[in-house]
Amino acid sequence: MSTNTVDDKRKVTTSRLIEMKQRGEKIAMLTAYDYSMAKLIDEAGIDVILVGDSASNVMAGNITTLPITLDQMIYHAKSVIKGTKRALVVCDMPFGTYQGNSKEALASAIRIMKESHAEAVKMEGGSEIRESIERILCAGIPVMGHLGLTPQSINKFGTYAVRAKEEREAEKLLADAHLLEEIGCFALVLEKIPAKLAERVASELTIPVIGIGAGGGVDGQVLVMHDMLGINQGFSPKFLRRYADLSTIINQAVGRYIDDVKTSDFPNASEQY
Repeated sequence: MSTNTVDDKRKVTTSRLIEMKQRGEKIAMLTAYDYSMAKLIDEAGIDVILVGDSASNVMAGNITTLPITLDQMIYHAKSVIKGTKRALVVCDMPFGTYQGNSKEALASAIRIMKESHAEAVKMEGGSEIRESIERILCAGIPVMGHLGLTPQSINKFGTYAVRAKEEREAEKLLADAHLLEEIGCFALVLEKIPAKLAERVASELTIPVIGIGAGGGVDGQVLVMHDMLGINQGFSPKFLRRYADLSTIINQAVGRYIDDVKTSDFPNASEQY
């Protein structure tokens, strides 16, 4: 486990994240979608695990996050929870489960919490989904907000380009960020927005602000695990730092296995009964 964090073995909670912001300790967050990988990154000392709807892309091979269902998200979150002891586990609410109907939003969030045992949900959007967020919060379910580039709205935007570069959109983002804090969200993700704007949001809010492509002036960072480990090689935005090249390592390992099987080198005498 990493020795860089304070009180390493203490369970991470929503209130602890606020404590981390208050003392200037950065928050490290990664996605995970299954038991084995969740166990590995939890043991390494990650603070927050996001069961992201990016599972639609990296696990199911879809082009966007839109097709993944509530049942599928619950399945992934349930698997992650079983592999996690320390990290706070947040589950994305998938497209179509909260945007238009606050009663349906509450029912979706309750299913996630009851069936997966996740500890919080994440929702994309600001004032447009206020009623849904408030209803979920009233049920005692913690909500993490998400502003900036919101991948569930990709068909509206038509591009994954940087958001909030224009003053009007930036002002709306600022207003939405304050709104999300005021109604009770415990944290906020800012995706692919100018670094100065993200830094301003983080300085004005008391809740933690976690960035992805939002510069270093926020309270923490999140990346998709398959991207930062180099498993997914088809995605190389400016904000992504690759910490490993598992695509090459896995390809080479499988290649050696194939060669050993084909040449009858595997299994050898010591590897059989």
